[in-house]
Amino acid sequence: MVTIRLARGGAKRRPFYHIVVTDSRNPRDGRYIERVGFFNPVATGGEVRLSVNNERVNYWVSKGAQPSERVASLVKQQAA
Repeated sequence: MVTIRLARGGAKRRPFYHIVVTDSRNPRDGRYIERVGFFNPVATGGEVRLSVNNERVNYWVSKGAQPSERVASLVKQQAA
């Protein structure tokens, strides 16, 4: 099954997440099909906290991809 989930990056104690479309059997930070955005939970000052390509997310959802709970809430937050 194809899922839309977070892949962790960044330094220790300074997380940065890419929002990726991947096969659910792949590891969290492993191979992915497409990167559709990013989430920076520790953004400060002028840094961008969240960026999502809603067109691509909607495309993948229409093809049957299942977003994780966290990604679904981030996409909803971005749309608002």
